[in-house]
Amino acid sequence: MCCSGLLKIIMFIFNGIIFVAGAAILGLGIWVAVDSSSLLGFLDHIEGAPPELAQLANVGYLLIGVGGVLVLMGFLGCCGAVRESRCMLLTFFIIVLIIFLAEVAGAVVILVFQPVFNKLLEDIGEKVVQSIGTSYGEDQGFTDLWNSTMDQLNCCGYYNYTDFSGSPFVTDYKAYPVQCCSAGDSWCSVDSAKLSDVEGCFPRLVRLLEDNAGIVGGVALGICAIEIAAMIVSMTLYKKAK
Repeated sequence: MCCSGLLKIIMFIFNGIIFVAGAAILGLGIWVAVDSSSLLGFLDHIEGAPPELAQLANVGYLLIGVGGVLVLMGFLGCCGAVRESRCMLLTFFIIVLIIFLAEVAGAVVILVFQPVFNKLLEDIGEKVVQSIGTSYGEDQGFTDLWNSTMDQLNCCGYYNYTDFSGSPFVTDYKAYPVQCCSAGDSWCSVDSAKLSDVEGCFPRLVRLLEDNAGIVGGVALGICAIEIAAMIVSMTLYKKAK
């Protein structure tokens, strides 16, 4: 009896957290869906961008779907544990099992089709560099977006400072963006010898992911362990429920 009560408390707390997280993701998804015009505006400046990139605007709907599933799962888990409802507990188990299998399948797909993803990233990189060369310094919205990205990641260009060569900004000011300057420099003339010291945003992002690969992998394994534990607990309560 004591063990059963402890399992119910754990189940309630765990699913309460899932419910709150799902509600937050749901709210974020609604916001992204409503403000998707900002992302589409950015894609409009990438000349020759693959039409598939426009599907990124649907990320808001993806978040809404994920948030909705998490809210439903948290609700079923909490109510199923408190009321000892076999129907709710079984539904909760099925949802967690489907999510777990989908995660495993997604990991396998990423590993198998990694060369395809790498080629896609290369193609996207070429288009982004082209857009920088034609729009940076001329389109204010595009310029502000890149300045913000470079400030946040402490990087310069997509690959490096040469991405800005021939851009309206370099043509007008005979200099590269201040984010491309080495530490302590406030002006990067076109003949500066220190420009190559600043890392590009894409290599910077890849390096950040590689440096934190252990953390990402640990979190992924932790999530899988939690999902397995949730399925075990839900089935234990299911057998005890009337």
